[in-house]
Amino acid sequence: MTKIKYSKDVDALLIELSDKKIDYAEDKGNIIIHYTSENEPVLLEIYDAKEFIQNSLASILNEKENIMNEKNL
Repeated sequence: MTKIKYSKDVDALLIELSDKKIDYAEDKGNIIIHYTSENEPVLLEIYDAKEFIQNSLASILNEKENIMNEKNL
């Protein structure tokens, strides 16, 4: 049921994990996590999304490169 939307005007990535009622939210820097009353994550809001994705991809690629280098040793 996951839905992903990008809002270009505010550079935000919205990831809807469920359609359950949101009870509260927590701010984790440039990420806001919305939860149900049972502490289940419902929605992720990622601000500065372009930078977040670029950094995430760079980290994944670096780790993959490190694994490949270790295998070749």
